[in-house]
Amino acid sequence: MNLASQIRNRIKQLPEGKTFGYEDLRIAKEEYSTAAKALERMQKEGLIKKVSKGVFYKPEQTVFGELKPDYSELLRPFLFENGKRVAYETGTSLYNRLGLTTQMAFRIKIASRGKRIYINRGSLKADAVKSYAEVTESNYEILGLLDAFKDIKRIPDCTLVQAVRRLSAILKKLGEKQIESLIKYALVYPPRVKALVGAVLQNNGYEGKGLEKLKNSLNPLTTIKLGIKEIDLLTKNNWYIE
Repeated sequence: MNLASQIRNRIKQLPEGKTFGYEDLRIAKEEYSTAAKALERMQKEGLIKKVSKGVFYKPEQTVFGELKPDYSELLRPFLFENGKRVAYETGTSLYNRLGLTTQMAFRIKIASRGKRIYINRGSLKADAVKSYAEVTESNYEILGLLDAFKDIKRIPDCTLVQAVRRLSAILKKLGEKQIESLIKYALVYPPRVKALVGAVLQNNGYEGKGLEKLKNSLNPLTTIKLGIKEIDLLTKNNWYIE
């Protein structure tokens, strides 16, 4: 079976609306040129549609017409490289999903450590920001949470107190391993993030040994000015927060 036939068979097995690239089709790099011609023919036949360079999808036909891939599928190719996650969505769009704001973002933010990811394709628009740590499938959600702590005073349509309460509720649902990961990555964030994460965890009743390491990373002579009252975060003074 030649490569074009292999590609057609592999695409037939893919669900409609799911984005895919050369790697998903198990195409060797030395065969990219031949594969590109096969994929171009399939585009002309209307069997697949192109999202961006090297990224395609099988259009889903409904009684209302052709459906494009949903938002997460359109975004997925930009978040992975060689099958591994290298980036994640952050900023207002993430904070909306976390229940911190009701506002939607016209442009989203994509955080990555090793590359700058900008997107300007139809309704999908994104600006690049640098992540504080290498992004993996196992840590990107924790990094997103820490971004919310970092931006806590800049989350639209959300007061500081509201944000603290919501983040506190989210942290209460984390398991032991997740909290350990939260503390581990908080250590590479600015002091205000370390302090606020520590204060919220302690206020939630967490007593893990990681708290001591987090607190020791702070300068006791430096005050974290957030403008939050003790009634809203009882442990704030333990973490040099005003």
